[in-house]
Amino acid sequence: MGRYCIRVATGASLFAGSHNRVRLWLVGAHGETELELELRPVRGQEEEFEHDVPDDLGPLQFVKLRKHHSLVDDAWFCDRITVQGPGAGEEAAFPCYSWVQGDGVLCLPEGTGGGSGGRCGAWGTADEARLAGDNALDVFQKHREKELKERHQIYCWATWKEGLPLTIAAGCEDDLPSNMRFHEEKRLDFEWTQKAGALEMLLKRVYTLLSSWNRLEDFDHIFWGQKSTLAENVRQRWQEDEFFGYQFLNGANPMLLRRSTALPPRLVLPSGMEELRAQLEKELQNGSLFEADFILLDGIPANVIQGEKQYLAAPLVMLKMDPHGKLLPMVIQLQPPSPSSPTPPLFLPSDPPLAWLLAKSWVRNSDFQLHQLQYHLLNTHLLAEVIAVATMRCLPGLHPVFKFLMPHIRYTMEINTRARTQLISDGGVFDKVVSTGGGGHVHLLRRAMAQLTYCSLCPPDDLAERGLLGTPGAHYAHDALRLWDITARYVERIIQLFYHGDDVVRGDPELQAWCQEITEVGLCRAQDRGFPVSFQSQNQLCHFLTMCVFTCTAQHGAINKGQVPLGHHKEKYFSEAKAKAALNQFQTDLANLEREIAARNEQLDLPYEYLKPSLTENSITI
Repeated sequence: MGRYCIRVATGASLFAGSHNRVRLWLVGAHGETELELELRPVRGQEEEFEHDVPDDLGPLQFVKLRKHHSLVDDAWFCDRITVQGPGAGEEAAFPCYSWVQGDGVLCLPEGTGGGSGGRCGAWGTADEARLAGDNALDVFQKHREKELKERHQIYCWATWKEGLPLTIAAGCEDDLPSNMRFHEEKRLDFEWTQKAGALEMLLKRVYTLLSSWNRLEDFDHIFWGQKSTLAENVRQRWQEDEFFGYQFLNGANPMLLRRSTALPPRLVLPSGMEELRAQLEKELQNGSLFEADFILLDGIPANVIQGEKQYLAAPLVMLKMDPHGKLLPMVIQLQPPSPSSPTPPLFLPSDPPLAWLLAKSWVRNSDFQLHQLQYHLLNTHLLAEVIAVATMRCLPGLHPVFKFLMPHIRYTMEINTRARTQLISDGGVFDKVVSTGGGGHVHLLRRAMAQLTYCSLCPPDDLAERGLLGTPGAHYAHDALRLWDITARYVERIIQLFYHGDDVVRGDPELQAWCQEITEVGLCRAQDRGFPVSFQSQNQLCHFLTMCVFTCTAQHGAINKGQVPLGHHKEKYFSEAKAKAALNQFQTDLANLEREIAARNEQLDLPYEYLKPSLTENSITI
């Protein structure tokens, strides 16, 4: 006879507890036993039980759960179960972090390595996570095969629009698997923020309804309500050329600017502009000429809002870096040349102030379109959803990459499903108020998808290709490279625990299927744009995982704000000491970067905070 101590932890979110009775079984290598417990889980609590078992169960392999209900199926969110067996052996952990509902049996595999008897070989090390074994009779192998078979039925691909990444098959958020839904606090916060924003817009509309805007200062009528230091800086400086240039380096969309290697062919300089040409060529020779080309917008059909035709520009902006590190605009061309149209006019800082300001405003309008659709929606949201769906379809819960990625794909399916039904849907927000709405946004996304490359998602490659490495005042570039490096070291520490050589990477069928699912299925055969269809080495795997995490965290944070600090999550998917140490070091590195950024920002007139780790979300949730 042996005594087992069982601890059952329930999630802390609203409605995580349950009034239904839960039955538990311990399953070991030598047998199993049902625990005679009266367990009715309570939100946010860990309940402890002791149970005497007459027979030797052997090393624990699984805990089985079954929730019973009579009239109401009261779902229970189980965090984890830990079991201390007879003797002084290690405590066995059974991570769950999912909803238990219905009356089926949920089987949680042991997650500390003890259940495998400490074996290595095909399993890798005796760690919490396990790689796929080649023994079809092994209980863990059967479990992971059964799990993936069930997940393939639950997590299905769908085509939202032809020519774009595939999505989760869900007509609305209620169609999503329960474990991909917002927890109640998140749902309430999200919906309250939506309502508060809509109310503020309504009040501002009423406030300005009876007054016409005759001066630029009249824009102040809408600058009240929720404010930030950054918003106030924008309000005060939006007309300045220096701030206009600064936004290309460190604004909401720092992804378009590049250092010029030649004068763009579309920049047609008419006679009488020889002085401008000389200035441009001088800056080009000095390596201080930059450009932002919005050619992707050329020919995109504009929306019609309330019967009024909208317009789109496809500008080209040429800028110079002055000796003080200020990026200043030199010339703006709002449309590219066309054989059927006169040579497009060029706008200069020496033009009448309102004409020059209007040209810059058209640039900012175009920047909004590319920022929201190409760099925000496509390059972060839709890409993260592909990673999330492929992870759920190809990697079982025991796989180390699954455990590693779970904090970074949380809530992504729901926020994207809500976007497809409310924001970019037919008759949604884009159709009602945005000049690329009414179908133009889909055309633009298809063009952007055709240009999406693997290298463009990796800051060391992207910034080098755009010639921005070492650019003075490029705070996005500096912070992105630092975060990429910190994330890469974290990835390497985790991966090296489970993959002890390139041959182990090549021989992992689940990992290879995951890679292929992302590139060939989710991204619609993107291997011609550099995305891998297999992993041949540790380095290749680490680079790809760093891209995945960076996209779901820092890159999204650079263009949108989050709520939960990067590297901090309550879920303990890894229990093994070395994996915990890797996460702790990641958190330490992020804290050091936070201090570096804070010290730098104290010296800046306009602090750059978009990539502060404390403001960078663990996953794409907004």
